[in-house]
Amino acid sequence: MTKVPKKIQFMKFSGAGNDFIVVDNRKRVVDPGKMSAFVASVCTQHLSVGADGLIFIEKAPKAHFRWRFYNNDGGEADFCGNGARCVARFAYLKGIAPKKMRFEGAAGVVEAVVDGESVTVSVPDPTDLRLSIRLDIPPHRRRKTDLTAPSQRSSIVMTFEGHAVDTGVPHFVYFVHDISTAEVIGIGHQIRDHEAFKPAGTNVDFVEVVDRGTIRIRTYERGVEDETLACGSGAIASALVAAVIHKVESPVSVVPLSRRPMTVSFRKDGNRFADVSLTGEARAVYEGEMYPDAWEYKLR
Repeated sequence: MTKVPKKIQFMKFSGAGNDFIVVDNRKRVVDPGKMSAFVASVCTQHLSVGADGLIFIEKAPKAHFRWRFYNNDGGEADFCGNGARCVARFAYLKGIAPKKMRFEGAAGVVEAVVDGESVTVSVPDPTDLRLSIRLDIPPHRRRKTDLTAPSQRSSIVMTFEGHAVDTGVPHFVYFVHDISTAEVIGIGHQIRDHEAFKPAGTNVDFVEVVDRGTIRIRTYERGVEDETLACGSGAIASALVAAVIHKVESPVSVVPLSRRPMTVSFRKDGNRFADVSLTGEARAVYEGEMYPDAWEYKLR
């Protein structure tokens, strides 16, 4: 008799351009000790399901559930704004939680409200706001994704001044005049690994202020190690720093590379923030079953 291989059910979501795999792991279909390797395999584009990240739902005694978020390199992160919205909609669609819910994570308790494809998450207050950080960036090494010709790249050290804040995960916010010309990958990679942010590194947001209620953003994401179409925690970080530096006012419309806008709302008292929330789409793209081929290929 042929043995039927173990299959793992999942759903795929898109949150403003970030795509995530969500797995209900309340019955431990994936061993917690093997999660990192599992994620790195399953999130690999072309060879498996492919995604920016993977989210596991687990049991929680004092909330509707607990979530664990992993970047696609297999590294666990404390928070992801777009991922939080997607896991909330997953929980509602699967009957795990009502439209208004609470779920626990490494960054604290998140409250969410599901309204069709739109989800609002109320997030823990930001921490570690540091303004006017000056970073010296040496000429960056050419990467496969850097299309700049050698003759066009600077050979001198450049200084960048930006601002840091932790919105569940660390971000460095750098304001530019034209987001379309920002060297997100080359410079973002250098800042991500800069001495000032070791050992964990940081996400890097390039931000253009359009008006008092709108900003555009492009993000180099730690863990993905590339520019992504959107970043929820980056949207929050950029809106809050823009409120301090450029007097942007709540609610702020944040337009990422995907052009799928998110809204960041907050209450500001000087350089302190409270009642921070993020609203945006959390589209359920498809659901299915993964065969062992999806995660075992790296072991062969």
